[in-house]
Amino acid sequence: MARAVELAERRGFPFSCRPEQGRLLQVLAGGASSIAETGTGCGVGLAWLVTGAPSGATIISVERDPGRARAAAELFTDMPGVTVVHGDWTAVHDRAPYDLLVLDGGGAGKDGTDGTTADPARLLTPGGTLVVDDFTPARRWPILHEGEPDLVRLHWLGHPLLDAVELRLAADLATLVAVRTLRPSPVQPLQER
Repeated sequence: MARAVELAERRGFPFSCRPEQGRLLQVLAGGASSIAETGTGCGVGLAWLVTGAPSGATIISVERDPGRARAAAELFTDMPGVTVVHGDWTAVHDRAPYDLLVLDGGGAGKDGTDGTTADPARLLTPGGTLVVDDFTPARRWPILHEGEPDLVRLHWLGHPLLDAVELRLAADLATLVAVRTLRPSPVQPLQER
């Protein structure tokens, strides 16, 4: 963990995973054998995931900045089962589905700013957990962001394949945690018994 924090400080990267978020990731990783993270940064959040993951778990983390991806990959080079990939967030599709998916990295995959939004049916195992972080805690309903309805947060909280909740981790930090339901997907017909 300390090596990743030091790397972020050396590189002047101010967007590393905060300890409040990191502790949550560490706990959630304990129940996952396959984990993906978008937005590696300098590897602070990845370090939290690694410290919580059970022996034998596989973890992929994707970073779009080539220099940060290289530096983070070097930090984790001796960690079995840990892979840092240079690419955009959609690189997580290559090894899906996952028991735990952490969507970070400036909104990519979270809100469709890059033309796509992560699909829990494709990226999560049934019962798998999704974490969408970096929110300001909601203080009233309806949930607003910059005076408008917070469509990103509402998308995940109301997603038909997810049971989701917002967790306040600090006065200025919230995250969404969701579990892919075991209900059948609306696009797949129920099988007769």
